[in-house]
Amino acid sequence: MPGRAPKWIVLVVGLIGCLWIVPIIGIVATSLQTTDSIARGWWHFGENEFSLQAWRTVWTTYPIATSLWVSLKITVASTALTMVTAPAAAYTFHYLRFPMRRLLLIIIINAFVLPQQVVIIPLFQLWRDVGLLDNMSAVVIPFVGLSYAWSVFLVKSFLEDFPKELIEAARIDGCGPVRTFAQVVLPNLLSPIFACGILQFLWCWNSLLLPMLFLRSDISLTVLLARIAGTYDPNLDQQAVAAIITAIIPLAIFLIFQKQFAAGNRVSSGGKE
Repeated sequence: MPGRAPKWIVLVVGLIGCLWIVPIIGIVATSLQTTDSIARGWWHFGENEFSLQAWRTVWTTYPIATSLWVSLKITVASTALTMVTAPAAAYTFHYLRFPMRRLLLIIIINAFVLPQQVVIIPLFQLWRDVGLLDNMSAVVIPFVGLSYAWSVFLVKSFLEDFPKELIEAARIDGCGPVRTFAQVVLPNLLSPIFACGILQFLWCWNSLLLPMLFLRSDISLTVLLARIAGTYDPNLDQQAVAAIITAIIPLAIFLIFQKQFAAGNRVSSGGKE
């Protein structure tokens, strides 16, 4: 049985947690206060005036609902494709033998060091030539492709500890590579798959550069958040409202699937997770 943590560790972690929560309280308080109150400092709760005007302005002035739907479609599509294809790619590189296997894996893994900004101009020219500008596919495809660098590496690292006896037993029973992956390997990959899904969801949801460059008529929440900033007026209250709306869904996703994200299950028998 694990021992109980010392009190000083609990105190330190609690202090760090409190410091972490302060900016969140500040954003919420800013969204509920008037402009004059924000200028005095959002922490002066006794002196400041509270109002829902910023929330009404954001919902009536900006297409929040439309942008929310656009962000959901882009993020869900990019996350689903990554969760489906990354485990299959990792299994292929780990267990199957084919020409240039190591070279292809090195090229994929080396995408870790490739900044996202490097591919912007070639991608823009390509999407313009094939007519994909202002199309969600122009954002989803790079999201999925750029995620292979870490998602394939993550799942392949998990497969390093996967019992090879299960693979050999499946081959003896006459299972081919596809059936072995679907019936033996995949059911035991739920932990890394969920980890990839959560990380991909958070990255795609919070991304600004690709949606801002490739989408025109339909914009994501992050692009809308950048547009809410006023030219002469900082609009801190409205920006706080948009930031809260943008952060609610990824926070909920993380809280719902945090157990799968934190699980470091390792398969030690033939049973499924």
